[in-house]
Amino acid sequence: MRDGEGPTGAEQPEESRESGTSGGPERSRDAETREDAETPEDADEERTPVWDVVVVGAGPAGASAAYAAAVAGRRVLLLEKAELPRYKTCGGGIIGPSRDALPPGFELPLRDRINAVTFTLGGRLTRTRKSKNTLFGLVNRPEFDHALVAAAERAGARLRTGATVSRVEQHGPAVPDRRTVAVVLSGGESVLAHAVVGADGSASRIGAHVGVRMDQVDLGLEVEIPVPPTVAEDWAGRVLLDWGPLPGSYGWVFPKGDTLTVGVIAARGEGARTKRYLEDFVGRLGLAGFEPSVSSGHLTRCRAEDSPLSRGRVLVCGDAAGLLEPWTREGISFALRSGRLAGEWAVRVAESGDAVDSRRQALGYAHAVRSDLGAEMSVGRRLHQVFARHPRAMHTALTSLPPAWRAFTRVVRGSTTFAEIVRTQPLARRALEALDRRG
Repeated sequence: MRDGEGPTGAEQPEESRESGTSGGPERSRDAETREDAETPEDADEERTPVWDVVVVGAGPAGASAAYAAAVAGRRVLLLEKAELPRYKTCGGGIIGPSRDALPPGFELPLRDRINAVTFTLGGRLTRTRKSKNTLFGLVNRPEFDHALVAAAERAGARLRTGATVSRVEQHGPAVPDRRTVAVVLSGGESVLAHAVVGADGSASRIGAHVGVRMDQVDLGLEVEIPVPPTVAEDWAGRVLLDWGPLPGSYGWVFPKGDTLTVGVIAARGEGARTKRYLEDFVGRLGLAGFEPSVSSGHLTRCRAEDSPLSRGRVLVCGDAAGLLEPWTREGISFALRSGRLAGEWAVRVAESGDAVDSRRQALGYAHAVRSDLGAEMSVGRRLHQVFARHPRAMHTALTSLPPAWRAFTRVVRGSTTFAEIVRTQPLARRALEALDRRG
């Protein structure tokens, strides 16, 4: 059995889990007792300091992991290769599960609140559905990510930018003992820790070390388009979702004040057609005359269901673990939730005294992820397959069937999940099974 893999019934640690969201942004009482304790920076210069937890990557997953470990009073170092804030290709939708996974007291830097969704099928069959209450919020990722890192720093984590990780070593001359992991930077420096969390994105070096395998890879293309007030006003409070011409593809318009985020996503390997879809989409929207301020692309990767989540004292979360919703490719909520779990379980891994105990804690993390996020991804895979074959049926359901629209609104608000709906609602389960059989 590979490190990090185990049955969903893996034995859970007997002690209760320390929650990364049970305290405020200040450090915990345990952390306060460490005020006068030696930190890695204060250690004897003749020996390499050892952190309790090192987190690689300062996106939502990494910042969430760093916060969870730091608020538990542990010595945490957060490594980020870029300088912050930095741009990320992302629609920036903050749905209910994302909101609920934020640190206590966190103030979302919202650019808009959405209460209406316009659905189109290849630019046709336009239908707008409205809600009396907010469905979800929109953020700019540079602001959002930077605020999450600031919350982790207030909890006691140390941030180091400009730190590019080349590899992780759990054995060899750079590793002083079996309780320590070496994170080797591009310049050759080794950073030591008792546990490492990999949150370094979809092209993760830490994920490669763990052995994460992907079974769905998509290409997202996006432009940020500044628009005049008259255009911005027309989009305020409303997003557009277009079911696209390629199997499993769709496009979106997310308004953020004086800028519209316009993007499309489709399976990797269809780069030219995906680019043409974006160009046609922008043209149909009447936005071709406005110069984008940013044009970017990004690969999203969904994990294979049996792919590992740990190896030795190294855990992975967020995009590095291939954790995202397969149909919508929504990743922020999966990053925040898996990051929090990784930070909490990394504390236990760091405290474990031997390989058997550290493996038990790592299996606990894997079980927590698979029983929650894994269940959502399993249903998401089925929805993606159905959508790829029958986009018109999905469009008709969301625009014409009240139960489908209600389910959509409840999911984005965070009051339920697609997995829970399929599990508890016989009608939804039978409908999905019927579409599965249609092939």
